[in-house]
Amino acid sequence: MALPMLLIGTQVGCAGDNANAPPSRVDDSFADIALIALTPLFEAEQFSRPLAFIAGPDNAFYVVEQPGRIQRLFDNQPATLFADIRSRVNSGPNEAGLLGMAFDPDFTTNSRVYLSYTRDNLQSVISRFVSRNGGLTLDTDSEQVLFTLDQPKSNHNGGQITFGPDGYLYIGFGDGGGSGDHDGNSQNKNNLLGAMLRIDVGGDSGYTIPADNPFAQGNGRAEIYAWGLRNPWRWSFDRQTGDLWLADVGQNKWEEINRIQPGGNYGWNIREGAHCYNTSSCDSSGFIDPVAEYANGSDCSVTGGYVYRGTAIEDLEGVYLYGDYCSGKIWGLFPDDSGGFDSHLLLDTSLRISSFGEGEDGELYVVHHWGGIYRIVAAEG
Repeated sequence: MALPMLLIGTQVGCAGDNANAPPSRVDDSFADIALIALTPLFEAEQFSRPLAFIAGPDNAFYVVEQPGRIQRLFDNQPATLFADIRSRVNSGPNEAGLLGMAFDPDFTTNSRVYLSYTRDNLQSVISRFVSRNGGLTLDTDSEQVLFTLDQPKSNHNGGQITFGPDGYLYIGFGDGGGSGDHDGNSQNKNNLLGAMLRIDVGGDSGYTIPADNPFAQGNGRAEIYAWGLRNPWRWSFDRQTGDLWLADVGQNKWEEINRIQPGGNYGWNIREGAHCYNTSSCDSSGFIDPVAEYANGSDCSVTGGYVYRGTAIEDLEGVYLYGDYCSGKIWGLFPDDSGGFDSHLLLDTSLRISSFGEGEDGELYVVHHWGGIYRIVAAEG
């Protein structure tokens, strides 16, 4: 299906291309013209509050459940239990729990798997485990804690972990929760809340700091890669360009999409989106504008997705897909000829979109927090 020529809206480049351009605003003007559809998968399975759908190096998929289990799916076979760490996980209320999983880029030789979870006393944990049977199950007794961070509240724990194309582990943490970041964590480079971290876990124990991290030589915590974030719930790397796309959940007015730059300050809690927070004016110097933003309302919690690099939906090549947890809408950021983007609604659903997933073939999936996994396909017609 050809994309309807209704792309009328603000055009914007990333901050590096056009720092003075305003962010793209979402246009729902062709909400009734479906470009994509969803196909339910694994309908016989029961998933408990799934938060991630991850492609494994063994051609299987893994469903990360917030209470602390990970289910393995292979072909059309029934799900099998990959790991169960519920006894170690504080899974609520709010956004605590088992929040992230990442396979080591060298998994086929070192069998390492990394988990991110919240444990009792609201402490975020990044741990390394080993699978001793090629990814069939995880040896939960092999846990090696690499990193911990105290969380003031049970929301904004962040917790996604992903290896970048550079082989380093990236970790997203929220501002510590509560409301308005009253402690100013996100603008404090000397703590790790409200930031994207980047660490080297290639050694046998602990972690080290990549030499080219923005603050590796001082003037801030060496782990920090970018800062000024409120709640970077879901983010991803473009498998073709290596760009890091991040959706930052807003306070109560603006949801935003950012393209992360090393050392970048994204403005929270001085700004929410591209707007001054709780004041009519503010000093915006040094902040990076979002690529796109949309106003709070029935849409109230952005969920980051992926740049589409599959082959099944030709019209979506190079389009960044993202959604909203509250409304169930799925949008696409379409590149334009000037190097900017136009943001348009692709599909209106009734799902609680907690996450997106990407297969090894570049095709994309949607995770429904109430228990479903869906494949994004081309709409018929």
